[in-house]
Amino acid sequence: MLNVKAVRPELVTLLASCFLLLGFNATLWQHVFSITEFDGKGLALRVAFGLLVFCIFNIFLTLFAFRRVLKPLLTALFLISAGVAYFTNEYGVMIDAGMFRNFAETNATEVQGLLSLKLGLYLLLLGAVPSVLLWKTPINYRHWPRELLSKALVSVACVAVLGAVAMINYQGLSSMLRNHHELRLMVVPSNYIGASMGYLSEQVVSAQRPFVKIGEDAQRSPRWASHQRKSLTVLVVGESARAENFGLLGYGRDTTPQLSKENGLIAFSDVHSCGTETAVSVPCMFSNMGRKDYNASQAKNQEGLLDVLQRSGLQVIWRDNQSGCKGTCDRVTLQDVSNLQDPLLCANHECRDEILLQGLQSFIDNLDQDTVLVLHQMGSHGPEYFKRYPKAFEKFTPVCESNALNNCSRESIVNAYDNTLVYTDHVLATLIDLLRKQSRVDTAMLYLSDHGESLGEYNLFLHGTPYLLAPDQQKHVPMLAWFSDSYQKSFAVDPQCLQKERNAPLSQDNLFHSMLGLLQVDTKVYNAQLDMFAGCRGTLANE
Repeated sequence: MLNVKAVRPELVTLLASCFLLLGFNATLWQHVFSITEFDGKGLALRVAFGLLVFCIFNIFLTLFAFRRVLKPLLTALFLISAGVAYFTNEYGVMIDAGMFRNFAETNATEVQGLLSLKLGLYLLLLGAVPSVLLWKTPINYRHWPRELLSKALVSVACVAVLGAVAMINYQGLSSMLRNHHELRLMVVPSNYIGASMGYLSEQVVSAQRPFVKIGEDAQRSPRWASHQRKSLTVLVVGESARAENFGLLGYGRDTTPQLSKENGLIAFSDVHSCGTETAVSVPCMFSNMGRKDYNASQAKNQEGLLDVLQRSGLQVIWRDNQSGCKGTCDRVTLQDVSNLQDPLLCANHECRDEILLQGLQSFIDNLDQDTVLVLHQMGSHGPEYFKRYPKAFEKFTPVCESNALNNCSRESIVNAYDNTLVYTDHVLATLIDLLRKQSRVDTAMLYLSDHGESLGEYNLFLHGTPYLLAPDQQKHVPMLAWFSDSYQKSFAVDPQCLQKERNAPLSQDNLFHSMLGLLQVDTKVYNAQLDMFAGCRGTLANE
């Protein structure tokens, strides 16, 4: 049996700090190299940055370098960091509280779609193997007084190095850190440690907040008395659809062949999301806060659009084919269709979006209340785009059939993604055609994607990049509106006016107030200035 010589904890923390800095931060170093010049100053800046991060790591580990603490801590750091490094290297993910929230609130199906052999290799080589070596290495701890003194000396030495590095290269480091805020979100493991603390703090604050009702005065306008039919307003919440690849909005490919033939369809061209991940965008778009004032803790403990609509006397139903409504539908009727056993539309614990339309005609035939129906799509959720559509809708080839997007050509990734939009086009066109056929119900459809998607631009994939750093591909989203002739008259909507205003700048901030205005709900929380339909309503009321 091999005898391994015992080592001091200072050597373990020093080696562990080097391993964390170099083994899990390939993307960070690539970025640092890209933003610094290849000269003497650039080399000095890279060394200074590395020393800065190393000393911070070493101080942190030194504080926890005690018997029964250090080895479990390092094992956890190695394993978690290996997983984070995989997603950082493969998808360009930046970790903040929002991304951690997105991870914490995902479901098993989404997690399964991210698993791969390459992830297993990361966990094995960067996580498991170093952990085994660590546990096989005995650590020779001193008695408490000397151990504490040793830790104090190491910490002081690290602080001294930090001070020296800052003094020697203060101008370069301060400029780099000031102009590149993304760096702190790329350093593993400090990024996910900080993000988890931020998320947990958010949960604690949320748990302590009282629940707030809004729009308690909500009631339907007297104009409802003139309605001759029941109404069905369908709000489709898209997933990861970006405006840049939407055929109706000028994309070079025809990804919306059926919708382009729909009469009366309005495609709004300049719409931006509230967030870059579902866990933010969906609660935000249904709240009355707006992006700038949005607070996740507050949103979790406050009513939203659906509550106000329901209070006014409308029936509100949320039909979900994804990972849930993120709290927005907690107090209305929820229909989860994501795990139905339909042999044509469902497989492997996932259903395609046509499942959202199943039984809709029968639902309309038996409609006895004015209703708002929300359909939450699986849409273009990545990275397994090829699973989001039937083979018949594979219009663009070849396609990437892997969740390891770095192993695919960009052409095949874009092809697979564009095919998801072709299928979304079919689902929406089928819905509109169904709504158009109704003779006893006023019908309308509004489609709005929750956020966009990166397909390799700037070495980013998927979504969830912090909003201030995210490219437009993750924020610029498609929005569509369609109204039946009878709906236009009952609700006094002028589609020709909307067509003229389709290029006006809008955002998900407009949804809350636009739905209240469209559905003629009177309440003090309504803001006409944020109602995108306000300027195109009323012209038909007196005809």
